[in-house]
Amino acid sequence: MGFQDTPEEWHVTESATPFRGKKTSVRSDDVEMPDGTVAHRDYQVHPGSVAVLALDDEGRVLVLRQYRHPVRHKLWEIPAGLLDVPGENPLHAAQRELYEEAYVKAEDWRVLADIYTSPGGSDEAVRIFLARDVSEAEGERFEVSEEEADMELARVPLQDLVRQVLAGELHNSCLVVGVLALTAALAGDGVDALRPADAPWPARPFEA
Repeated sequence: MGFQDTPEEWHVTESATPFRGKKTSVRSDDVEMPDGTVAHRDYQVHPGSVAVLALDDEGRVLVLRQYRHPVRHKLWEIPAGLLDVPGENPLHAAQRELYEEAYVKAEDWRVLADIYTSPGGSDEAVRIFLARDVSEAEGERFEVSEEEADMELARVPLQDLVRQVLAGELHNSCLVVGVLALTAALAGDGVDALRPADAPWPARPFEA
């Protein structure tokens, strides 16, 4: 076995769902520890998400700025959204989010990284895609509302984003992981060595 994360599930002696929201819920589990004791764990149950690092021909990343109420910040992010339908193909969801949030389409798609955003308190899994050969989308623009109505869009050179991440000026997890993963790929075997867009994703299995 190589140096990699492995699936494992400890025995749950009791489970309840004290809260159900529109998209997520909270689960309370009593989990048996290796020494035989039982510990209580509360965590968010999440459908999963996709995010898109869209890179244009000038080496700029498409980013958007959006208000995030839980942290009381406007954050620069990459386009992202929920997997609204169980078993939804993550590539299709990513293409939809890129269109809806940025009115952009892309011809070349790869998987940059698969992450758990906060595994101590949530089961949210995110697949981050690299999208290249981008151009303006066709058809009607998606009608935005709520926080998205105040969204700003920009295209920023990749290395500028890297510097701002390392300076502690950018904090969105998908943006941070995306720009650093792409920088590592470019410095290593190149983007052609990245996994294909339809690579298996055990955290959120999907149909092709």
